[in-house]
Amino acid sequence: MPGSPAIALEHGFDRYHFVDLDGKRAEHLRQIASGRDNVFVYEGDCNTVLLEEVFPQCRYEDYRRALCLLDPYDLNPKWEVVQTAGEMKSIEIFVNFMIMHANRNVLHRDGPDSALPTEIEKLTAFWGDTSWRDVAYKKRLGLFGEMLEKRSNEMLATAYRKRLREIAGFQYVPEPLAMRNSRGAVVYYMYFASHNQIGYKIASSVLDKYREDGPDSA
Repeated sequence: MPGSPAIALEHGFDRYHFVDLDGKRAEHLRQIASGRDNVFVYEGDCNTVLLEEVFPQCRYEDYRRALCLLDPYDLNPKWEVVQTAGEMKSIEIFVNFMIMHANRNVLHRDGPDSALPTEIEKLTAFWGDTSWRDVAYKKRLGLFGEMLEKRSNEMLATAYRKRLREIAGFQYVPEPLAMRNSRGAVVYYMYFASHNQIGYKIASSVLDKYREDGPDSA
């Protein structure tokens, strides 16, 4: 099934930068881009590759612009990548918040402290700080004293959108699109963030159409 890189190659971008941590996937990307001198494939951590190799080629003062699709396997990328894109003002992003992964591995009903420390660190790195705890849980008085009560996915989604605007500094961030599996459960939230009003209008119309009519109409 063609992934987003294969689909992107069908469109007229000047350059393509594909990053994958998995060697086999990186090699597959090289194969589908064979013979094209405007495609660059990196095997490594996107958090390092984007900040050190790709984003410096997209500087506002060099009259460069970029569209960055951050489509992770789990709780990635790190907040530093997203905030850097916002500060540069030359990069529009799509970023997926893997909420199902967060719920399964960190946001447990009885609180996050029962989660593996590595998973907690992932969510903190994705969010940018530990304030996700205050968003995800509220304290209430139970039968045996104070206890944590998990808040809804929607509250987390709204708070991350607020961070994209107020912390990362993106001017335009439409309401995210909840992407669901065949059972109707939300797997991830797709966000678009930009400093460009035209890009915002185009992305919003696509997201709204998907919301209204479902995936077959997108």
